[in-house]
Amino acid sequence: MSSDDRTAADAMLDSLQQQAFRYFLHETNPANGLVADKTRAGWPCSIAATGLALASYPVGVERGFVSRGEAAARVLTTLRFFRDSPHGPQPDATGYQGFYYHFLDMQTGRRAWRSELSTVDTVLLLAGGLAAARYFDGDAETEVQLRALADELYRRADWQWAQNGGAAVTHGWRPERGFLRYRWQGYDEALLLYLLGLGSPTHALPAESYDAWLSSYTWKRIYGTEFIYAGPLFIHQLSHIWVDFRGIQDRYVRERGLDYFENSRRATLIQREYAIRNPNGFASYDETCWGITASDGPGPSVRKLDGVERRFYDYIARGAPFGPDDGTIAPWGVVASLPFAPDIVMPAIRYMVGHLKPQHEKYGFKATFNPTFRGDGSPDGWISPWHFGLNQGPIVLMVENYRSGLLWRLLRGCPYLVRGLLKAGFRGGWL
Repeated sequence: MSSDDRTAADAMLDSLQQQAFRYFLHETNPANGLVADKTRAGWPCSIAATGLALASYPVGVERGFVSRGEAAARVLTTLRFFRDSPHGPQPDATGYQGFYYHFLDMQTGRRAWRSELSTVDTVLLLAGGLAAARYFDGDAETEVQLRALADELYRRADWQWAQNGGAAVTHGWRPERGFLRYRWQGYDEALLLYLLGLGSPTHALPAESYDAWLSSYTWKRIYGTEFIYAGPLFIHQLSHIWVDFRGIQDRYVRERGLDYFENSRRATLIQREYAIRNPNGFASYDETCWGITASDGPGPSVRKLDGVERRFYDYIARGAPFGPDDGTIAPWGVVASLPFAPDIVMPAIRYMVGHLKPQHEKYGFKATFNPTFRGDGSPDGWISPWHFGLNQGPIVLMVENYRSGLLWRLLRGCPYLVRGLLKAGFRGGWL
């Protein structure tokens, strides 16, 4: 790549990061730090998006998008809210047993939509606090306080309670019915959950909990490539926002001669190959137009297009190559794969920037687009009307990990994460 090409690529990535970061500046309640799940009017807070905001503030400082003082104040406001908010078994609390409800009212911070007390979304919230605590390491009173609060909130989570008598961790709990029936098993976004649960100094998961997690993996060979299978791209990304898995291995990946970073690289290559093969004949799928993940969509509806009856979904966990798939592409999902396979991701980003013109949007890329879903006055297909906080964070953070490794460096210094990795059997590399 020439120096001019590198300069243009840096400018493009800087613009994408800055636009995505603006979401956290403008879609956050300044009184409590809660971040809206999406830009639709009246929508509640997502605690996962709030955690991604906490981790994004250091990036904003480093890139000059926000001052250090303002960013630290935002973090402190958020963590202070979670410390002081109603915490108990009542159905309108903010959290219970150190975990928090998936969705919260943006103003009051209390449980919204009768949502579940979510273990994995709480993990993203706590990880954001721990990342911010590692970055804001100064002597200013704001920074001193936020470090103490991040530590206090992490220590509060009772991981053993969340097991509900089993080895694997439950998905969550509702005050009306108790624990959800499902547990975190099968390779998915809960890798970070187990690592932080194992590393707790107060209510740690036992080592057999991680063994139960590993035993549920599915190893597949697809298009001649072997990897730990999961269809949606986000599963191969979310834990990697926080953890530098390059060169470190637990027993499962060690026995198979790779690490989780390499596994995500293979998953990214398979996504692109699926789009090139395009077995279902969706519009625009090719080597620069790909990326299927959990995302917004144009459905639910069924339409007959060019003689083919197609079913379209709304928000669903889309996956490749086994589906579900309805022709919906998530630009943020492609961007978040940048550290794993920049040689194929950068051309895809350039294509999507040229085609979708995110520079004309307030927060950059909309959530998704579907060129196959024609009609409704849009000859080029459907584009989501919304931005989601859960999409904006990975753009800011994974682009930064590609550019500087900032989040990876911060969390490598987190003793709780290091303890969790070692307890899970990870060895090698930076450990």
